[in-house]
Amino acid sequence: MVFELPELPYALDDLEPYISGKTMELHYLKYHRYYINRINSLVSGTNFENKDPDTIIKVADGAIFNFAAQAWNHTFYFNTMGPDADSLENTSISDVIIENFGSVKFLKTLFTKTALSLFGVGWVWLVLNSKGGLEIVRENNAGNPLRRGMFPLLACDLWEHAYFLDYNDRTEDYLNAFWRLVDWRIVADRHTEAMKSLNIYHINN
Repeated sequence: MVFELPELPYALDDLEPYISGKTMELHYLKYHRYYINRINSLVSGTNFENKDPDTIIKVADGAIFNFAAQAWNHTFYFNTMGPDADSLENTSISDVIIENFGSVKFLKTLFTKTALSLFGVGWVWLVLNSKGGLEIVRENNAGNPLRRGMFPLLACDLWEHAYFLDYNDRTEDYLNAFWRLVDWRIVADRHTEAMKSLNIYHINN
């Protein structure tokens, strides 16, 4: 299989009270598993069957892109959070955020504003762009910034199944809860790896 349903690094109810076990059962066990199974079925017997997930997302279209991106996005999202998440102040990316956004508060404000401006469903991302700067971008539906040559660092799921059971239509409350679960150590590690990739890209080109 190209995609596999990853084991969560925490129990389904470990994110409470911010995200309930009931939501995680729906979101992870039903929706995430469905995306994984569907993309594996779609690529079977095609030129994508032996391609890695990143490549599929970058070049595929239609249903193959949609289900591949949703599978990838959810794995990325679930692995960003944790019940014992490292705070931003304890990570190397803190200074990078302040350098790019002026303050952590402004980052969160802009992230929330961008999320609330999304029409319909989709994702909001903190990314490293090709110039080595941080940006906040929104993507409709299954959109993934890998398609734009960006390096994802942090993602928030804005499909209703991610939060409706807990927050109904109070999207901003869900976003505020999300910040309490972000493991900034993971985000910092992703930034370090992305910077290495970016440096390799510049050297080779």
